[in-house]
Amino acid sequence: MSGHREQSGAPPYAVAQWAAAVAAVRSAADADGAAKALEKVRRWEDVLAGVADGRLRIGSRTPVADTPPWVTLEVAHGGFATGQYLAEAPLSADERARLAELPDDVPGETDRERLNLWYLADAGRAELLAALRGGNYRIDVPEEAALAVAALLLERGFTEQALDLVAEVRPLMHRLRFTPRFEPVPRPTGVAVRLEPVGEVAASLRRVRVPEQLAAMRETLEVWNPLYDRLVALWCSTVDGDLPHLDEQGELSGGWPCRRWPDDWAHARTRWLDDYAQACRERTPSGRHAHPRSNFARLRAALLACPVDSTALSPREVGWIRRALANTVSRHGAPGAEPRASLRAMQARSIAAPTHAAVAGLVAARLDRYPADGGVPSLEPITAAVSEEDAATGVPVGTAIPEHLADKVARAWEAPVDELVHRGVITSGEVLAQVLPQLTARFAAAGLDDPVLAGVYEQTYTAFRRRRSLLLLDLEQQVRFDELPWVRALAVCRSSSADRAVAARRSLEQAALLAITSFPHALLPNPLVRELGAMSSLAGTRLPLVEEVAADIFTGTFTAKWREAAAVASRELAGTVYAAYYDLPPESGWTEERRSRFKWGRRTADDFAERCGQRSAEAGSGGNFVARNGAVLEQSQILTTHNLAVLVHELGLADQVREHAPDLVRRTFDWIVGRLGQRPDFGYHAALIQVKNAAYAWRQAVFLLSFCTPEEQQAQVRGLAEAVRGAGLTRFEPAVEGLAHVLGGGRFDASGTAPGGGRRFLGWARGKHWYFED
Repeated sequence: MSGHREQSGAPPYAVAQWAAAVAAVRSAADADGAAKALEKVRRWEDVLAGVADGRLRIGSRTPVADTPPWVTLEVAHGGFATGQYLAEAPLSADERARLAELPDDVPGETDRERLNLWYLADAGRAELLAALRGGNYRIDVPEEAALAVAALLLERGFTEQALDLVAEVRPLMHRLRFTPRFEPVPRPTGVAVRLEPVGEVAASLRRVRVPEQLAAMRETLEVWNPLYDRLVALWCSTVDGDLPHLDEQGELSGGWPCRRWPDDWAHARTRWLDDYAQACRERTPSGRHAHPRSNFARLRAALLACPVDSTALSPREVGWIRRALANTVSRHGAPGAEPRASLRAMQARSIAAPTHAAVAGLVAARLDRYPADGGVPSLEPITAAVSEEDAATGVPVGTAIPEHLADKVARAWEAPVDELVHRGVITSGEVLAQVLPQLTARFAAAGLDDPVLAGVYEQTYTAFRRRRSLLLLDLEQQVRFDELPWVRALAVCRSSSADRAVAARRSLEQAALLAITSFPHALLPNPLVRELGAMSSLAGTRLPLVEEVAADIFTGTFTAKWREAAAVASRELAGTVYAAYYDLPPESGWTEERRSRFKWGRRTADDFAERCGQRSAEAGSGGNFVARNGAVLEQSQILTTHNLAVLVHELGLADQVREHAPDLVRRTFDWIVGRLGQRPDFGYHAALIQVKNAAYAWRQAVFLLSFCTPEEQQAQVRGLAEAVRGAGLTRFEPAVEGLAHVLGGGRFDASGTAPGGGRRFLGWARGKHWYFED
């Protein structure tokens, strides 16, 4: 992939994101939302300021001036570095306490530098090594492993490598944390993975809030209604004769208030006013009781004026009391009477169930029994109905845990990857990419015979995989794991491991198959492609995996791996529906002529780029540069199958895919019909995106259809045609007819049209897409 460096000078995307963040601050519903939006504003302001003063070079793999590539950067959405270092964190409470205990002669210009240098000295190094041996540490940012590696190298006699490492990181010791975070409980390890650690899930549960409307309703029923009933009863006690009420014609009837004064009036009045004041101190009156012309407000105002009797009230004001009493008695019954009691009982039942926030707090307390940075081995103890042990929470025994809270807990469930997919915890390729580093880290560490070194390596790898990718131009590559100085220094400790390669290969096959069969409609996202690439390296299997490239930064250059991937697709898909539908060239078209050159230090595939450009003519000749680039990139995905052919055939997954293919094709067709059946709310641009996503899924379906028998292929297309007619998607019928035409042995012409009106379904068009033609 490629882009022009000149495009990075004035990033309009960053300006737009800053404006959106500012708007989010203004519209935030609560303080938490405002705080998150303000943090986004800060990040984008850092980006814009850094670009303006030249400290940031957007598009470079080293975008921050005078910063080595191994430093972990704060990266805003879209790959924009802010200029901040993630390892440049304030001292934690534990660190401040440790700093206070250091001898005065520990050198360093900053507190951070003094701590870093302390852990290189004998006493500090001994403390660090003890934590490493016991597993009582955590590495959140890759830099936090640097001095741990140095200490382990010194202990094992690799003094030269340790000193070289310290020399390389020494210029930033005054700013960056180079030591792990010490933990009281050893960090758990195992073969299972989790989406989030227990601590994060528990924190998210504690952030569950009662919706404002529900909270106001509960407050009314639990606080203000009882106060109102007592207020009404207080005034009714002053009525001589029948209580005021409205007759059938709506006329006011009954006795008058303020005709008699009970002996305990003054005491009862004072007690009510005190209770009301206490309620107001704890919460703000809301709803109808807060309205100045409400019955509640009129009766309370009158009460304030009558410490002993109604001398201070005018006849009109007494009349208002009578009217207020008549309104509430006629509507709900007299205080203590059966109609009013029944109403209040029904209202009490309506709010008797515990709030989801209360249940979420109970579940969070259950999670507190587990290590915060680990996972839970089983969901049942956490998601079981409320028991006697939970009685102190106030949630009734027997209350079931709502499904959406159980789903939150499942994010901390440690289980094999396939179980997490089937349980619905892993819901996309992007999420799958989040958990795979936990497995890859274990395979990568398997080459270290020392379990202490392996543990540090594993945590460092996992932390490295959490780094956000940078926006890169000019064929630059993301920073690699082995570019970290402390990882490179460990090379002297590694041994070859055939078992590691076999295990990595097995997990690579499982992950690839899971991605294809679990999310058949979706392109493999870049984070997953990168992780599969890392696993293939550990397995000793070189796979030409290609990334999705953004159309707005592409300038027509592909590296050689795109040609390699296209050659695999042409070879393995020859004679299939996919090859016929998309007119794939023969394998010889990639192997006989290889035109390439070196550009920005990378070998390019000029013949591949030229063929993509020629094939993109089917998309038309109009449109802007983004549409032009998009059409070319779509052809690159078609020619390479965007990694499907490489993964299925190079990893020997064809038989498994063939077994699942009919179901996968049906699911993908169903997804396409459902997606196109949705009406986008944001106009033509949203509709274009909808069509592009459907076209990408369509390509996946055609690939999978190639693994079905001819009879199954015909049945699938007949079923699709019925679904399209049933959904009223007349506009999409040409795509179905085009696929049926190819299955019948036909071909598209150069414009992507078949006799009878069938069309090849592509996502990009340089002009109006045929799907939108009237």
